[in-house]
Amino acid sequence: MALNNTYDARPVQQETAVGAGVQLLLLALLGTVIGLGPAGWLTGLAFAFATWAVLSRALLRSRPRSFGPANRVTLGRATLVGGVTALVADSFQSSPPVTVLVALTAVALLLDGVDGKVARRTGTSTALGARFDMEVDAFLILVLSVYVSMRLGAWVLLIGGMRYAFVAAARVAPWLNAPLPPSFARKTVAAIQGVCLLLAGCELLPHPAEVAVVMLALGSLVWSFGRDVLWLWRTSRPLVQEARAKARAEQGPPVRAAR
Repeated sequence: MALNNTYDARPVQQETAVGAGVQLLLLALLGTVIGLGPAGWLTGLAFAFATWAVLSRALLRSRPRSFGPANRVTLGRATLVGGVTALVADSFQSSPPVTVLVALTAVALLLDGVDGKVARRTGTSTALGARFDMEVDAFLILVLSVYVSMRLGAWVLLIGGMRYAFVAAARVAPWLNAPLPPSFARKTVAAIQGVCLLLAGCELLPHPAEVAVVMLALGSLVWSFGRDVLWLWRTSRPLVQEARAKARAEQGPPVRAAR
């Protein structure tokens, strides 16, 4: 009897479509309650479409049999991040209620780590799920950095842009793409970023305290990235250079054209 090896992508694609629909409902709710402006609507819609498109493409490439409970939690966090993104975009033209922005951000931060625990308990940990979780976290930190920078200065953007600068640098220096060993300190520093930016964004602290909190976040992030880059320089870079030298040796000397 022949086995049916065809892959049906419809179930997982339907879940991404549901996620986009929930994102639209959240935007409609925010528009009704607080009155989103054009910038908030356009940014929120762009976020919803980009999340659906990128996630759908990643699912087609990885071909999972099911979307998984952990990815559902991450998709829920992404929906909240989309709401935060819309509010931050709207803040350039108006002043959205800080309580709403803080509430959405706080829930998104509290849910961070829940998806990982769900994945481990259900045995559904995947590389796609880990990447999805990381990208949602990174984008939330970027958006919060933009929001806080409007009051504290452009230097706050270093927090949100550092991870993306690292990714860009890895295109030039491939040794930065090597996997890093697990680190509790790295996870702690990553968690600190969102908490510190949230404290600065809630506007409850005196200005000097807000600056100190954000500087603490930036300093710890620079230390964490610096430590990881140094480890990769010492361990991954020699291996990449050795592999390149071996490949050149196997190709042999370049052949010169006869005159």
